[in-house]
Amino acid sequence: MSSRSFRVSLLCHRTSVMRMMQRAMTAEARVQPQADFLKGNQHKRHPGISGMKTLRLPVELQAAACSVIKKANIPQLEEQAHRMKNVLWSRKRAVEESALRKKAVGLEKELWEKAMLKRGDDDEPALEEQIQRRVLSELRRTTYRWTPIKYDEETSVVYMAARLAGGYAAVRRALNEIKKRDPAFAPESLLDFGSGLGSVAWASHSCWPDSLKELVCVDSSGTMNTLAERLLRGDEEEGEPRFKHVYFRQFLPLSPKVQFDLVSAAFTLSELPGMKEREEAAFTLWRKTNRYLVLVESGTREGHQMLLEVRDALLQNQEKTVHDSRPASVFAPCPHELPCPKLALKPPAPCNFQQVHHPLPLTGKPDMQTEKFSYLILTRTAAPVPNGDSDPDWARLISPVQRRTRHVHCRMCCPDGQLRHLVVTARKHSKDMYRCARNSEWGDLVPLVLNPEDNNQNTSQQ
Repeated sequence: MSSRSFRVSLLCHRTSVMRMMQRAMTAEARVQPQADFLKGNQHKRHPGISGMKTLRLPVELQAAACSVIKKANIPQLEEQAHRMKNVLWSRKRAVEESALRKKAVGLEKELWEKAMLKRGDDDEPALEEQIQRRVLSELRRTTYRWTPIKYDEETSVVYMAARLAGGYAAVRRALNEIKKRDPAFAPESLLDFGSGLGSVAWASHSCWPDSLKELVCVDSSGTMNTLAERLLRGDEEEGEPRFKHVYFRQFLPLSPKVQFDLVSAAFTLSELPGMKEREEAAFTLWRKTNRYLVLVESGTREGHQMLLEVRDALLQNQEKTVHDSRPASVFAPCPHELPCPKLALKPPAPCNFQQVHHPLPLTGKPDMQTEKFSYLILTRTAAPVPNGDSDPDWARLISPVQRRTRHVHCRMCCPDGQLRHLVVTARKHSKDMYRCARNSEWGDLVPLVLNPEDNNQNTSQQ
């Protein structure tokens, strides 16, 4: 090789090395600002992960439930439990009187207009009576008839077979959001409104077994309270409670000044007859909240809408008498306090999440089931973000992450109140965000690093 060729080769080599170093330095400069949010954790354990693997009921609770079922000896229990589950899932809000009146006026106007077009010598009073009958008939045919569910001993056991495992899984997943993002929180008191089988008490005890010193479970059904206490005692009449300081009541504590560190209502709003009752219950529970209020409902459009009603009412708190002036702020799942963008979709879609769990070991049930639920957590303190006040922002994954070669599809609800569908790559969004997104699941928070081209990637369908 000639000396000139050698010099050209060396120059090309040096140029190539310098380019590689420049690319590395550019990439490092781009990634470094986002790397701090990991707090030393691996990407698969980043601070936004709050999801849980397949959940099981506590061993003592499952054993007690199986014992109750065996003693009850209810015929065709599996079929009854399946029907009960379907009824609860399809349950809707009662139609408000104002909405019913508006619908009736609209129907009457439409029928009168049709009658006027082909009116002959009809007797007007008779025509009016005929239209009123048709309006009433149409309202009866199309209006959802909400009725309260009354729980006797047999119905309570059927409800337990249908909902104990799924209800526990949903509540446990919601509480894990607090436990993961606020590790310093150690509640000493719990108030559970509409406590039913005591699932919230069991889930709370599994999260904070050492700090909880008072658990007040309130349910208007005396039969359900009796069953919940049986489960707590391992289905032994004289047995010791599996954990102490649990008190079952049929009414809320009267004093508005008595507060609890953690207040909850799981699958309870749907059992109240109207919006007015739901808002009154929400304000009552909020007055009794010292730190966190946790609400859980079925992951249906109806369940989501009820939670949004409560969210809006509490964020726009109009109470005249206020014993605790600390305002409400949204802790989860929303990364903002703006109107829910899912309601703007055509058709509107519920914001829901899922948790895989093992059901009670009944005949014909699969080894694993998926509970789909919606939840809302409000706090009296500023809602902490996974990495304090430092960048980046965090967005909530609202559907399963689709992992592809060198990129992942993330549909998320962002802090600006917009839905986005991001195709995340290491080159466009930093290696750290890419790895975090790839290791995240539906319901987790992910760090949000946007490029200018991402601003137009709004989600059009869910």
